[in-house]
Amino acid sequence: MAAASGNLRSDVMDYAALAAQIRGWGRELGFQAIGIADADLSAAEPRLLEWLAEGRHGEMEYMARHGALRARPAELKPGTLRVISCRMEYGSGNDEVPSQSEKAYIARYARGRDYHKVLRGRLQDLCERIERAVGPFGHRVFTDSAPVMEVELAVRAGIAWRGKHTLALNRTGSWFFLGEVYTDLPLPMDAPIDEHCGTCRRCIDICPTQAITAPYQLDARRCISYLTIEHKSSIPEDVRPLIGNRVYGCDDCQLVCPWNGFAQPAGEEDFRARNGLDHATLVELFAWSETEFDERLRGSPIRRIGYERWLRNLAVGLGNAPSSPAVVAALRARADHPSALVREHVQWAISKHEALAA
Repeated sequence: MAAASGNLRSDVMDYAALAAQIRGWGRELGFQAIGIADADLSAAEPRLLEWLAEGRHGEMEYMARHGALRARPAELKPGTLRVISCRMEYGSGNDEVPSQSEKAYIARYARGRDYHKVLRGRLQDLCERIERAVGPFGHRVFTDSAPVMEVELAVRAGIAWRGKHTLALNRTGSWFFLGEVYTDLPLPMDAPIDEHCGTCRRCIDICPTQAITAPYQLDARRCISYLTIEHKSSIPEDVRPLIGNRVYGCDDCQLVCPWNGFAQPAGEEDFRARNGLDHATLVELFAWSETEFDERLRGSPIRRIGYERWLRNLAVGLGNAPSSPAVVAALRARADHPSALVREHVQWAISKHEALAA
């Protein structure tokens, strides 16, 4: 390997050796896999534009606003030649597919510390290690924070394949986060891995709202994760009963995936459940004041939806819960809430329980 004064950057650099070092540093920083992809995503661009043209992104206006930029890394970060794709697992668990229950179901990834902060810090540490080795280089880190086709890049980098539910998947399951480093270093690229979904369609069949319209096709407008997180207005009445007790995100398609049977416990303390979010009841969470919501969920990805949508989601969950005096009392206590959005969903939930009692 050519080097000058302890610096790998020179006219002739062994980029293959550098790539191997990057993988080693990544493992030390807590990433389970690192791959390197080309920055040319032109083949994926037509599918992206078609999906947007069909309106399947719903109220996620930022996706349409950025449009093809997602498929053009060199426009997002000029000079980008390669993308270093990193995978960090957040672990297995004992969850079962949610049902009509008094327990609140929160997507597993959101029960601990905000993954954006964890991954961004580790990716920046990785870049600092590279810089110490090669000197200043062009780069920018991302973790679900900009118009980036992270699953497509992970597939091209050989650290995952795309499952029929459209999520990234590998032989240790799908319970992981993805982060990227756009860089001007001409690192050697990795080859994609083979897909191993075969004829399985459990993820498609289990989807409560049939948001997975066909293998590898998702209509976000019907996806519970979208409806409880990204959707800002009233949740359509026809899908409210289908949401069950899922108040932030949905894991159904992952819970039934056979590959997740091979998932390992998370090694990151930051991803462990906080505030009892892995076993809290709907009534318990619905009783939180706005101050409690802000304080308890500080540093949590849940906090970004705001208190109003938090109550909206919980009201739907309570409307679907088995009827009990505690559930009905909790709803009636919020019947005159200042927010019209909250009141509407609370009244819908109360009406459901009144119909059961009639």
